[in-house]
Amino acid sequence: MQHRLGPEGRPAQRHERNDLVVNSLALALILGSALIVSVGCRSTHADSPGQPSGRGLDFSVARFTARRLTDRKFERTSERLARGRYLYEAVLACDYCHAPYDPNVPGWPALPGKSGSGLQYSTSYNPKIVAPNITPDRESGAGTWTDDMLARAIREGIGHDGRVLDPYMPYEWYHILSDEDLASIIVYLRSLPAVRNALPQMATPEQFKKYVHPTEVTQSVPQPEFSGPAKRGEYLVRLAHCSECHTPGPVYDLMKGLEFAGGTPLDVGGETVACANITPDPSGISYYNEVQFVTAIRTGKVGARKLSPVMPWWFFRRMTHEDLKAIFAYLRTLKPIHHRVDNTEPISYCKICGLKHGAGALN
Repeated sequence: MQHRLGPEGRPAQRHERNDLVVNSLALALILGSALIVSVGCRSTHADSPGQPSGRGLDFSVARFTARRLTDRKFERTSERLARGRYLYEAVLACDYCHAPYDPNVPGWPALPGKSGSGLQYSTSYNPKIVAPNITPDRESGAGTWTDDMLARAIREGIGHDGRVLDPYMPYEWYHILSDEDLASIIVYLRSLPAVRNALPQMATPEQFKKYVHPTEVTQSVPQPEFSGPAKRGEYLVRLAHCSECHTPGPVYDLMKGLEFAGGTPLDVGGETVACANITPDPSGISYYNEVQFVTAIRTGKVGARKLSPVMPWWFFRRMTHEDLKAIFAYLRTLKPIHHRVDNTEPISYCKICGLKHGAGALN
């Protein structure tokens, strides 16, 4: 889920199956790249970085395996700084969670000078959601964290202090981050202005711990070889974790077989909307062409209709034309799923997803 907050600091939250939700067009993300620290556990250590090993961590056991931290440092180059900024600002949309924002501006952009400074959200669903300060401030931010602490948190889900990160931080989508892209993100994080903003630590609610599965990365992850635009788009869609919003069900338990079919109820500042079906089915976005798709992401509009601000188009619009076209190419390869979601229709129960959303009764 893009767990974006509403104008009063309430996350545009995925609720349980009886709630309502958001209509946005394409990729969903939200929580940009939230390094959200969660439950403390004791850990044993393995070895160095690399490809996912497939071993998940289970909160039902007292001990788990976590990769041993190394002393590696990522060389600061102009190429990495530029690539890291692009990934942070446009693809991962990290400030969607990790910065206070202006709810009065379309797209809810981060406040100037507050990039990466973190935010504590107030919500009845989980009153302790905290996107931490990831600026280089040494007292309240990540100024004392090593490069490998950041690398392990982003790609493996283990915080700098050995805690398992809450799945609000989409590290399960970031396993595929190449070593070079990971290094670039960390180089850019080091370049952010240090902002003093002390925040409490987040704790994962007991009922969600079973869904948390950090995974060691113990081999090198090379830069992907893209055989065509759709393969490039697949990588970008994964990093933007679009399926997190556009697949029905709680972020901790997305419904199998309904990937990208929309319908998830989201509360946006007291208004309920539903995430769009973005599969190439007639009930989805089969009528879109490449130009319409790119225009929607650039402008936040689908014809005369505005995208909900829970859809982080404000960040995604910064992507290059080539990358947006690649994303569209990948979306066209998805399995078409018939699932009508329309926020202009009355909210009603949907027998396909088991949720209540606009046009639910028409399925």
